[in-house]
Amino acid sequence: MADRRSSRLAHRIDVQVARPFRSALRAPWLRRIARQVLAAEGVGACELGVVISDEATVRELNSRYRGLDEPTDVLSFDLGEEGDTPFALPPGEAAPLGEVIISYPTALRQAEEQGHSVEAEVAHLLVHGILHLLGYDHLEAKDERAMRQREEEILGALDLE
Repeated sequence: MADRRSSRLAHRIDVQVARPFRSALRAPWLRRIARQVLAAEGVGACELGVVISDEATVRELNSRYRGLDEPTDVLSFDLGEEGDTPFALPPGEAAPLGEVIISYPTALRQAEEQGHSVEAEVAHLLVHGILHLLGYDHLEAKDERAMRQREEEILGALDLE
């Protein structure tokens, strides 16, 4: 029991779901998925932000920070380069990992196109976004294969009822 409690304290996950989507997605469910991804990757104490937003907001962020004026399904914003600590942390304090921002309308559309639930799509996008924060990428074919395989392994272990 103590291990489970300390594990929960190790990952501080702030979830914000935009008002129009609150009836569809619950913060505790999103936190559970994020914790499972972090545990599967062996990530210790960290802080993570998860935002579920509308398409216009995600498009504007994509334009501002990536220079791509187009909609996208998920964005990941890390808080510094690997090994780069922006400020001193007390021992045992959670280090900031970053933020994952998901466009709910895009996730809904993609779920319909692919014939699965919106929950399965949001879970996939959250796993994908967190893996980006942890250094996975898909710019090259071998990296894409490795990232996709890890996504499938993690998603397979999730209980997505």
